[in-house]
Amino acid sequence: MQSILVRGARKGPGYASPLDAFNNGPREELLYVVCVRPNKNKQDYLATVDVDSKSPTYGQVIHRTYTGVTEDELHHSGWNVCSSCHDNAALKRDLLIMPGLHSCNVYAVDVGTDPRKPRLHKVIDGSKMRSFNCSFPHTTHCLATGEIMISTMGDENENGKGDFVLIDSKTLELTGTWTKGKNLAKFGYDFWYQPYHDVMISSEWGTPKYFKSGFHAEDISNPERYGTKLNVYKWSTRELQQVIDLGSEGCAPLEIRFLHDPKSAQGFVGCAVQANVYRFYKTAEGTWKADKVIDIPAKKVFKDGVESELNGLISDILLSLDDKYLYFSCWLHGDVYQYDISNPEHPKLISRVHLGGKVASEGLKILDKEELKNSEKPITVKGKILQGGPQMLQLSLDGKRLYVSSSLYSPWDKQVYPKMAEEGGWLVKLDVDTVNGGMKLDPDFLVDFGAEPDGPALPHEMRYPGGDCTSDIWLTDD
Repeated sequence: MQSILVRGARKGPGYASPLDAFNNGPREELLYVVCVRPNKNKQDYLATVDVDSKSPTYGQVIHRTYTGVTEDELHHSGWNVCSSCHDNAALKRDLLIMPGLHSCNVYAVDVGTDPRKPRLHKVIDGSKMRSFNCSFPHTTHCLATGEIMISTMGDENENGKGDFVLIDSKTLELTGTWTKGKNLAKFGYDFWYQPYHDVMISSEWGTPKYFKSGFHAEDISNPERYGTKLNVYKWSTRELQQVIDLGSEGCAPLEIRFLHDPKSAQGFVGCAVQANVYRFYKTAEGTWKADKVIDIPAKKVFKDGVESELNGLISDILLSLDDKYLYFSCWLHGDVYQYDISNPEHPKLISRVHLGGKVASEGLKILDKEELKNSEKPITVKGKILQGGPQMLQLSLDGKRLYVSSSLYSPWDKQVYPKMAEEGGWLVKLDVDTVNGGMKLDPDFLVDFGAEPDGPALPHEMRYPGGDCTSDIWLTDD
């Protein structure tokens, strides 16, 4: 059972607790979607999508906020403040912070003045980040101090280096790096902090200057190019204190999620390459440990007389705000999974929905008869074949609607799903049974990013104006 959190009588940004958001949060009406242009001569942008089912523009892009430059490779986004600042009524969640992987620029987008028409508020030039020997900015989280923290994956030359940069949320100036002490993580990617246990844990992808050129299978086993570790920091001192090596089965641990309960000492991380999910947790001795709890087996496939195995590639995971369900996507297999995590040590598969993938897009033959019926047919929504596979996920506050986008990272999109990169990506919705479990594809909801007025786009991460289950972190005083 989650802790009920009330951090002061005055209400600031976000919600008092995860269950407050789950039970009392409004139904989403707008979805902010980060969009990358496969044509690098054109600008990336933030798409505002109308998801109000009562609106005449439901399911349409109603506004586009361009960055003003090319070759940004927008990826993830976060907020200037969130629910970790809920007891500070002087603060307002009105800026969406969008870093560019390649440019290292950080864009502050004003979504408060007119949420339906966000506008560019400020740009922090990428040279500033590189001056702190950091590059490839990824995850953005706000801190209770009012600062903004962004994880980075590379040094100024795009070699592997896990670090974090800080931005003053008032001045929007980049002030330096967060980490103290001599030890730095070898690689970086995502992170989540849990002050109640005085901990922050980050994950790893690999060396930017190699993975930015595409996926190279021979790099997987090279410890200088792909990460396999969780990095555990002491939150109060900002020092790296423990490194958990997940081994080859945990190659490229990407999205990391603590349970939302601010007193929880456990969570999950999705490991991309071998399609495994690990549960991490605090031991009785006060150290941290991780165990594999979900293993998605490779599919045996056949094409042109050659038999091979196709791994799933888990690319995103998230947890419902009531900490009941775990969701994740397998970008190559084309599947979205729902697991019951009422017992976190033993997740239970509840539902799976198929949304394209490599088998359907390349005409591969599945050798497993059980898998055959789920994987070979292309998926069509409102007359459009879904090229590519399911990638980023965003769940409604009440857990009843799961939005799914198709782009992973444009150099990989072009390599793995060239037709999607050429035609543009998509956004679909799954309806969720929150009581008994289960997911169903909504046949009447599709945002076709191949139909954009200035050419195809590749949709990646999604946010709601009032926060969501992957951007908000809660604190507790007791």
